[in-house]
Amino acid sequence: EIEAKYTKKMQALRDNLDLRRKTEIHEVEERKNSQISELMRNHEKAFSDIKTYYNDITVKNLALINLLKEQMEEMKKREAHLEKEKADVLLQNKQLKEPLQQAQEQVSELQKKLTHADKDRETLTNTKARLKVTQKELKDLQWEHEVLVQRFSKVQAERDELYQKFTKAINEVQQKTGFKNLLLERKLKGLLGVLEKKEAELSEVFAASNLDPGALSLVSHKLEDLLSSKNEAIKDLQFQLARVCKAHNDMLRTFEAKLTAFGIPLDNLGFQPMANPALGQ
Repeated sequence: EIEAKYTKKMQALRDNLDLRRKTEIHEVEERKNSQISELMRNHEKAFSDIKTYYNDITVKNLALINLLKEQMEEMKKREAHLEKEKADVLLQNKQLKEPLQQAQEQVSELQKKLTHADKDRETLTNTKARLKVTQKELKDLQWEHEVLVQRFSKVQAERDELYQKFTKAINEVQQKTGFKNLLLERKLKGLLGVLEKKEAELSEVFAASNLDPGALSLVSHKLEDLLSSKNEAIKDLQFQLARVCKAHNDMLRTFEAKLTAFGIPLDNLGFQPMANPALGQ
């Protein structure tokens, strides 16, 4: 009885559990079906979107391909045109190569000339600067030359005046000195002649007279005193003559030095200054 009771309870419990399992399975299946339906809708929507997207891309790519094909055709046409132009340009380049080389040579030559022209301009500028300095120096030198010419004229006039004065003075001094020397020489010669004559006369007197030795000694002493005084006078005259000759010669040397200092040759005097010889020559 207990076993039947428990069996019955177990059967009721099993049935309850089967019912619950079936209910849960049904709920799970419903949720699964709902999720599957949702996933299918989502997949369909995504597929539709992707299809639409790729359709758009395909359409755009087809349009782009067509456009690129047209552009390629255009590019090919342009390439052909450019090839033709290239051939024409190459031909023109070939034709212009020699003139271009000539033009380049001309440009190189002109650049050299330009370099020389720059150097010439620099040289010209330096030359103008030096010319200005030289012109200023020339003006200064011309001014100095005018001053020197005026000073030279003044010095030349002073030289001519001094030359005339020296010439006049030397003539006067030569005349006076020569005349004075002549007088002194004549006077000296006269005194010497008189002395010789007196000595001769005195010797004759001594020879003719028979004086005693005392008187003769007295006369001799007087005669010696007289001769001594005469000799002193002669020496004095000779000294004066030597002094005048020395002064004359000193003046001549001074005159010659002045003429040399002023640049006047002695030959331009018109006469030759005579130096007095030393006494006894």
